[in-house]
Amino acid sequence: MSDIYESAANSLGLFSSPCLTKVELRLTCKGISDRDALSKPDPCFILKMQSHGQWMEVDRTEVIRSCVNPTYSKVFTLDFYFEEVQRLRFELYDINSSHNGLKEATFLGSVECTLGQIISQRKLSKALLRPGGTVGKAIITITAEELTGNDDYIELSFSARKLDDKDFFSKSDPFLEIYRLNDDATLQLVYRTETVMNNLNPVWKTFKVSLNSLCSGDHERKLQCTVWDWDSNGKHDYIGEFEATFKEMRGAIDGRQVQWPCINPKYKVKKKNYKNSGIVILNQCKMHSFLDYIMGGCQIQFTVAIDFTASNGDPRNSCSLHYIHPYQPNEYLKALVAVGEICQDYDSDKMFPAFGFGARIPPDFKVIYPLGSPSSIQGVVEAYQACLPKLQLYGPTNIAPIIQKVAKDVPVRLAVQYFILLILTDGVITDMADTREAIVQASHLPMSVIIVGVGNADFSDMQMLDGDDGILRSPKGEPVLRDIVQFVPFRNFKHASPAALAKSVLAEVPNQVVDYYNSKGIKPKVPSDPDGI
Repeated sequence: MSDIYESAANSLGLFSSPCLTKVELRLTCKGISDRDALSKPDPCFILKMQSHGQWMEVDRTEVIRSCVNPTYSKVFTLDFYFEEVQRLRFELYDINSSHNGLKEATFLGSVECTLGQIISQRKLSKALLRPGGTVGKAIITITAEELTGNDDYIELSFSARKLDDKDFFSKSDPFLEIYRLNDDATLQLVYRTETVMNNLNPVWKTFKVSLNSLCSGDHERKLQCTVWDWDSNGKHDYIGEFEATFKEMRGAIDGRQVQWPCINPKYKVKKKNYKNSGIVILNQCKMHSFLDYIMGGCQIQFTVAIDFTASNGDPRNSCSLHYIHPYQPNEYLKALVAVGEICQDYDSDKMFPAFGFGARIPPDFKVIYPLGSPSSIQGVVEAYQACLPKLQLYGPTNIAPIIQKVAKDVPVRLAVQYFILLILTDGVITDMADTREAIVQASHLPMSVIIVGVGNADFSDMQMLDGDDGILRSPKGEPVLRDIVQFVPFRNFKHASPAALAKSVLAEVPNQVVDYYNSKGIKPKVPSDPDGI
């Protein structure tokens, strides 16, 4: 093991990395002021975390229409470091009905706290500060729950038939809410479906939820499920409810339907011949974990692409991002080792294709040029070091070609390989439109793209890769089939806990692997199932 490789690995704590605690945060809010006398707000919270004095967006809730006391089904999952002060900011916006983004949104207020404060109290309530800093009437309540290891995800597909009609001039507009019964007898919202307009036989979209959120890993924990008729004024009409357990839901894993009568207790008492207010049907319950696929033979194929544009600085200069210090690894090496060390354990052929882009290499001056396919991450590090004296750093910072090249090599047929492309770059990319198109096309393949921003450039424009409304779209408007991109600025992790970078950029990969194979209907291979992947 070379000194520089060992130094990078040790500095990231890869050989002695402590376990992180993951927590889930859920939000409710009371007393949001009406926009005016004629309409109620459409509230949405944005969660931000402070990093090096700047507030960086982490995630956001769904938008709840016409509601002054919202309860959100969105769950924020965060890594908790006891030894760090993790400052959080929750910003409340009133979203324009015609646009889910923030371009026309109205800022209503915010509250700041630390993750430690939330965890120590388990349930933290604070008044929001209005624009200008005055204390408002709206109260946000943040509930924390530690993930207990039951973080396998399941996909559920619900529908209903013959629901009661609650509207005079049209049919009901039903949506379904699922609540978990907690140990203290309180109810916790787990998920709220979309509203299906004017339909007594709705088919709701398939959704994904963790076992921890659904039932705290207890398959027999009671779940209360309620069907509502949506009204634009926010005063939704009650249709009925039923109780279920995940143990019952598992009956739909093999493709069988599971049904529950939707009961309105008042009608049951008042009406002699009352049977139900409709039937709710679970059409499908998918439950395959990342480990199921890995243990079934799925291999992770890891490729790395390194930015050699001139903005990195002359590698011979100690100020260059590519400068090789005898004992102190640069940011490129730290990021490469952090992610590569994890991925190499799941790669059977131990071949790691590495490419460079943005430089001029005689005699052909190709846009993308191979650095080889070393048999270890240490070999990639050595190839990187060996090529630096031969390069003429140039430009521009185009990453669409490397995404397209890797995508071209991904097998189209069903296979046992999943591809991860790690792109290390020092600046905002100059071919954003082509990159968005390349990512949209790659989202149809067993492939994930991780982009790590190295250095101190302004990477704010890179958030475009997440889309204005949370969905990345090509220049023509075509949405990604599934989320495959993770962008992280390396500077956010300079002073973080050991291996935090690797955990952050790779955290979504297991779900992305499962999402891909589930979308294709490919089950993990088991010894008794020769027809699996």
